[in-house]
This record gives sequence, structure tokens and C-alpha cells, in this order.
Amino acid sequence: MQHPKRILVTGGAGFLGSFLCERLLAQGHEVICVDNFFTGSRWNVAHLLSNPAFEVIRHDVTFPLYMEVDEIYNLACPASPVHYQHDPVQTTKTSVHGAINMLGLAKRLNARILQASTSEVYGDPDVHPQQEGYWGNVNPIGPRSCYDEGKRCAETLFFDYWRQHSLRIKVARIFNTYGPRMRPDDGRVISNFIVQALRNEPITVYGDGEQTRSFCYVDDLITGLIRLMETPDEVTGPMNLGNPGEFTMLELAELVLELTGSRSEIHHLPLPVDDPKYRRPDIALARSTCDWEPQTQLREGLGKTIAYFDSLLASERSTRLAAE
Repeated sequence: MQHPKRILVTGGAGFLGSFLCERLLAQGHEVICVDNFFTGSRWNVAHLLSNPAFEVIRHDVTFPLYMEVDEIYNLACPASPVHYQHDPVQTTKTSVHGAINMLGLAKRLNARILQASTSEVYGDPDVHPQQEGYWGNVNPIGPRSCYDEGKRCAETLFFDYWRQHSLRIKVARIFNTYGPRMRPDDGRVISNFIVQALRNEPITVYGDGEQTRSFCYVDDLITGLIRLMETPDEVTGPMNLGNPGEFTMLELAELVLELTGSRSEIHHLPLPVDDPKYRRPDIALARSTCDWEPQTQLREGLGKTIAYFDSLLASERSTRLAAE
């Protein structure tokens, strides 16, 4: 057991943030969860509220925050196209102003700080698989750029604070992550497919379905974030954290249909603007530096995620029937 720390997690009531808070508490740390609840949910952390080492603060990171902590995990930002395109200006502000405010806090406290960046900084890549040294192929004025460029700017700020102020930074580039506590309406491919399959609705596959993604189960991703944070100060990243297993959207749809036993049929829709054709991380750096690689196979992780959504939808049906 390491020495207990006081740790701030922004976006702590979100999908990833809630699992991170849970893990840090299990390690014996004191955790402050900050969230504005735009995409995060109190239900994600409700089971932690009885823990005296856990605290929740409603706050938007685009405004300064003042407290005393040892470490900061900056996860605050909508992460799915449906949500980050809802208010693209606010999305950019969250990434950029949020990074400035959290970096300022870390500088004042001399605290170690980790930025949850994204594989979206690689855009629609012309290098495959993607290594950290690849600069990316991003459309700076497209409908996805509020997220992509916001995260790229946040990385710039982190490395400028490191160079200019010797701040102890860590930058993680997170690839597609899935698991329980995803929102059914978040527009990400796994939640879309599972919810559609459980409702026996058409599975919507964009384009020809041959575009690929790599899916990392949430437990594995959280382990990677914590291991990166625990590396020596000279390890800054950026570091890819994701599962190098690569699947086409059609392969994913067929696996979801198999695991749910759904009667859904696959329907094809036009490919969204700037949607990446390929996405797969090179995790050699994470393996060598953090001794980290995902342990959960897609079939296993999907089984757990399907069970979560099945229970969630059943509860929603019960509530609706009771109201009628």
C-alpha cells in the first residue's frame, strides 16, 4: 500500500471518471470528484457517497478551482460525438480553459497532473497502427474538430507547462473504451449496437462497415491511467492506452447480435463527415514503460456491458409501465 494521497478527478461522475474514483478509493486514497453533470451522472458515484474519503463537488472546469490536492486527473470533457457536438464552443472551452485552470492549480500546488487526451488527435490517420510520434491528420474546421483540436490544444498546454514551469505532467491518449455506466444515448458505437440489439431495432452501421476500431474494456483502461500516473517524473507521455485488437464495424455488429440473441437486422447509413477509417493503437510504449496491456477480450467485455444495459433497459421499462 502506497502512502495515501488526496486526489482530484475532474469529470469524476462520468463513465471513466467514476471507475477511476472507485479504484483510487479502493487503493486507500482520498478522492474529490468534480463534475458539472452535463454528461456525468450522480448515479455513477452514488455507491461511493457513504465513503468518508470521497467528496463530490458540482463545478465546471472552465472556471478556476481552488483546493489542496496531491494529484489531478483531468478527465472533464464530453467524449462522444452526440454530446460534444451539442455545444461545440463549450466543448472546446472545456478542453482548453479546463486544461489552463487545472494546470494553474497543479502549478500552484506542485501537484502531478494527468491529461486524458484521445486517439482523436490522430484524426483520420494515414499511418496504421498509430504511434505516439505520429502528428495526425485532423480537419481543423470540421464538425468533429471542437473535440479533436480541443484535445490537441490541451496537449500543447501540458507540454508548454512542462517545458516552461517544470510541471510534472502525464498525457494519456485514450482509444475507444467501453463497459458498464456508458450512457445508452451517448452515440458511441458499442452502446448504440447493444441498445439497438436489446430493443430488436435495426443495427445502424455507417458506410460499408469495413472501417475499424480497437475497443478497450474500462477496467483495463483505468489500470493504464493509474500506472501512467505512477511512473517517474521524466515519463510525460503522450502514451497510447487502448486495445490493439482491431475489429470492423460489421464484425462488432455480428458479435453483438450473437451475444444478445437479437432479431435485429443490420441497416447501412451514410458515413459521417471526417469519421476515421482506421483506428488501432501501437502500445509498445505502455508495455515497456508501465508493463501494461489490456487483459479483457472483446467477447468477455461485451458480455459484461450487455448485462449492464439489459438491466438498465429493464429498469426503464418497469418505471414506464408503473407510470402508465
